[in-house]
Amino acid sequence: MKTRSARVVSSAIPKTIKSEKRSAPVKKESAPRTKKMKTEAGAPGQPPPTWKDVFDKIKHYRQHHPAVVDTMGCAQLAERDKPLKQQRYQTLVALMLSSQTKDTVTSVVVKRLQTDLPGGLSIASILAIDEHALDIMIHSVGFHTRKAGYIKQTAQILHDQYNDDIPDSIEGLTSLPGVGPKMGYLALQSAWHKNMGIGVDVHVHRISNRLGWRPEDTRLCLQSWLPKEHWNEINPILVGYGQSLCLPRGPKCQECPVNDLCPSSTVKKKRAPKIKQEEPMAQELVVKREDSVTIKNEPVEW
Repeated sequence: MKTRSARVVSSAIPKTIKSEKRSAPVKKESAPRTKKMKTEAGAPGQPPPTWKDVFDKIKHYRQHHPAVVDTMGCAQLAERDKPLKQQRYQTLVALMLSSQTKDTVTSVVVKRLQTDLPGGLSIASILAIDEHALDIMIHSVGFHTRKAGYIKQTAQILHDQYNDDIPDSIEGLTSLPGVGPKMGYLALQSAWHKNMGIGVDVHVHRISNRLGWRPEDTRLCLQSWLPKEHWNEINPILVGYGQSLCLPRGPKCQECPVNDLCPSSTVKKKRAPKIKQEEPMAQELVVKREDSVTIKNEPVEW
């Protein structure tokens, strides 16, 4: 007698057409397995239910715990005594240097350009310096050779097309060599005070991932539900949080103010104690009959 499983297996085998020469079966490539991500929200645009509580706690923590980004971040490096055009350009150069580089290193390199270049860090001084010499000056940052070329090309474009200023739109900024959406949105916020989008770097992406805030395409997902009033502050808040507490390796979950809300926290959640339900008390009922007395135990109705 054939079992049900046997019938299922035999029916699943495809029938082949008989031919004189049998070809080897073609093995279908299986789709790559994707890692399931922890998410609170069911769809982009729907805010996670605890986002406001998490955001407020992290923001409060950052207000009382300074981080490197607060003093050495790209938004802090422009010389405030220079003309506004030059300040905006210095902010853009700092952002271009910052990719794949720690803020402490970026800060040192920007200060070096500001003090060692004839005339300081400006479009004119970058146009005047040889690309190889510029490469040597910025050698501490990641991908310095490529960045030296980008900075030289960008200075020429800004001189020719933007009257020695930087673009004030995300389209204009991202058209520059080596400038992507992250740099573009941060440049708009820091240089032009325009809150047009969220600058997502490794810290913002990592922490949003750990919190379950829809890690796939972090910027678009955050912008779909995070109120616009928070777009300009979420980057420095989460960058500093990632530098001091939510580290890439060995995050300090014990000290985290949202460890009870974070799905990636290593702190064990406290379970609510089970309340033992007491059985209802019984009372004695006396049933009198003419020839006998009966005592019954029945539950009390409260």
